[in-house]
Amino acid sequence: KSSVQTIGEEQIQNPYTELLVLKGHQDIVRFLVQIDDCRFASAGDDGIVFLWDARTGEKLFEFHGHTHKITAIAPFSSPDASEEKKCLILTASADRTVIVWNCSSGRQVQKVSCFHSTVKCLTVLQRLDVWLSGGSDLCVWNRKLDLLCKTSHLTDAGISALVELPKNCVAAAVGKELIIFRLIHSNDESEGWNVLEVKRLVDHQDNILSLVSVNDLTFVSGSHVGELIFWDALDWTKQASECNFWDSSVHPDVQPEIKLSQSPNETSIQHLTSDEECVFAAVGKGIYVYNLQMKRVIACQRTAHESSVLHIEKIPNRQLISCSEDGSVRIWELREKQQLPAEPVPTGFFNMWGFGRANKQANQAAKKMQENTPMYFLELVGDLIGHSSAVQMFLYFGELGLATCSADHLIILWKDGERESRLRSLTLFQKLAQNSDLQLEL
Repeated sequence: KSSVQTIGEEQIQNPYTELLVLKGHQDIVRFLVQIDDCRFASAGDDGIVFLWDARTGEKLFEFHGHTHKITAIAPFSSPDASEEKKCLILTASADRTVIVWNCSSGRQVQKVSCFHSTVKCLTVLQRLDVWLSGGSDLCVWNRKLDLLCKTSHLTDAGISALVELPKNCVAAAVGKELIIFRLIHSNDESEGWNVLEVKRLVDHQDNILSLVSVNDLTFVSGSHVGELIFWDALDWTKQASECNFWDSSVHPDVQPEIKLSQSPNETSIQHLTSDEECVFAAVGKGIYVYNLQMKRVIACQRTAHESSVLHIEKIPNRQLISCSEDGSVRIWELREKQQLPAEPVPTGFFNMWGFGRANKQANQAAKKMQENTPMYFLELVGDLIGHSSAVQMFLYFGELGLATCSADHLIILWKDGERESRLRSLTLFQKLAQNSDLQLEL
């Protein structure tokens, strides 16, 4: 019997009862990126980029230019006031090119074809008005697509993830290592830039799959074997770590299911996200909530899905959304457990030898800690079944709903059924009112 939590048809807290299926892609759709409050772009293995309206599901533009699958996508806006802050999209492909697209005109702005390997990640540094491409080396570009500077060849595997840090620095994941680079701008009026390697962090035992910036003081990395490391964003020292996701003794209220010996994929950290309070990790088939202040996991669902969780996001009202290789999208709510009276805890050495006073003090300390420490759990409040294959990622648009993309070549817009029904009724009443006004005029 599967240990995955289930939910019945009565999903009172799940508003997404209406689906809009968006077709156009001819292969796996891997990326969704938000352009503004109501527009988003999709891209994947067919090399095509589509621009959509999240309100109606209308296809606005179709961008053709790449000959291989798209490997990274990033939005950035032009500071050129004369063109009313043009919205642009950067796309990188396995054809070793990067193309800039104009979201207003639907046209290709420029194409860069000087890469020696596939660009795996793109990051825009708005404050410095530059963007970075990560592959076998790190390149720094301006908005006109001039190459400002680049590192020497790093590895054939290349940079898999980038995250912006304070003091004009970035952290790049290169295999098991995190390399800290600093961007230095010339003091003269020229656009002279340089990129310097300032530190290598070698604490991970396996390849780093995910990076996220928590705030100006902290960033987090997650590896293939389930190591979660918290770093100081200013001096790049290790603040804390968690690598016991598979250890049932760490989470005694959870049935032991995941063992490291089973498969590295069971503990692979595929995606990380955070708010000011917690880091949310997609670990194997499960979801873990790590509290930054307490420096520990405060809640988890060891088997949140039937297969690996590929993407996770925090949304308002203490809710999380996760999507998986099993084709499902699920909504979770982080809730506080009702506290039970604390029981005396055995205290190892002192308990064994019967030293009563030490035993009593330890029991009191453990009891006090249990009373003061809030316990949480993740409750399944919604199950969105619509895709027939792995759901790669999603975008949350608030009132406009949720957009998901999948290996089934489809994008689905999940809408709040009640809200959509009200809007349709309102539109109908407005049309009826207009028609009656016209009749009265006649």
